[in-house]
Amino acid sequence: MKAKVLVVALVVTTFSFTKINAQINLGEKAMGALQSGVASFTFSDEDAAAISKEAVRKMDSTNTVAGPKDGYTLRLNRIFGKHANENGLKLNYKVYLTKDVNAFATADGSVRVFSGLMDIMDDNQLLAVIGHEIGHVANHDSRDAMKVALRKAALVGAISSQSDKVAKLTDSQYGQLASAIVDSKYSRKQESEADDFSYEFLKRNKYNVNAEESAFAILANMSGGTSADFLSKMMSSHPDPQDRADKARARATADGLYKSYVQMKFSNKATTTTTKKTTTKKKKK
Repeated sequence: MKAKVLVVALVVTTFSFTKINAQINLGEKAMGALQSGVASFTFSDEDAAAISKEAVRKMDSTNTVAGPKDGYTLRLNRIFGKHANENGLKLNYKVYLTKDVNAFATADGSVRVFSGLMDIMDDNQLLAVIGHEIGHVANHDSRDAMKVALRKAALVGAISSQSDKVAKLTDSQYGQLASAIVDSKYSRKQESEADDFSYEFLKRNKYNVNAEESAFAILANMSGGTSADFLSKMMSSHPDPQDRADKARARATADGLYKSYVQMKFSNKATTTTTKKTTTKKKKK
């Protein structure tokens, strides 16, 4: 993968990534607007969606995306395709082929799942993670994260000075914005609210709600192994995964739905069916 992560509406897990080091000189006006805080800067869901769409396009072009016949794509289609229009959101989704364990959703409804996550979680656990990501979009967290990223990338002045319309940025500016978004993090409150959304998503669609606890338990177990270094990077802003697992269990218990979850079998391989050719023997005359 050429650049592991360019834009991330940060998720249940924010693990390894490569920052873009390019710097952009936007001039005194943009920097002055940034330094003043741009208190009057307004930024709608539509604005965030427009910029996110282009940023994700940039990211798709620099990552290895699973093809339509790839086993990862086929599996994601099977388990998530029915939710492409969820909670009034029009979602598009793809798989990035990378060992990184991650998933994210952006303000324009783009959902990206890393194959490394699909290698360790079954269908219900994946849906719990994806449901969490949809929660960030539905709760407007993705819009707010984009606004913060614009400030960090010193692009607020460039955008807010364009007759109150969001300007189209250059590819290099989208890259700089992406780096800022990678650095941004959701608050513990936002993460907890997205966890609640995930639970209700599973419950509403009649999935096993206990998969949420199980998914967080997997991440908690990872923190004690080789993943400890990059897991620790998210702990300052993200609630502890074991604490989140405990809260998911408490929700299921309160609803009378708790039962210890056993991970289901799953495969990311494309299954092919072969048809045998039948030959008709000619009768001897």
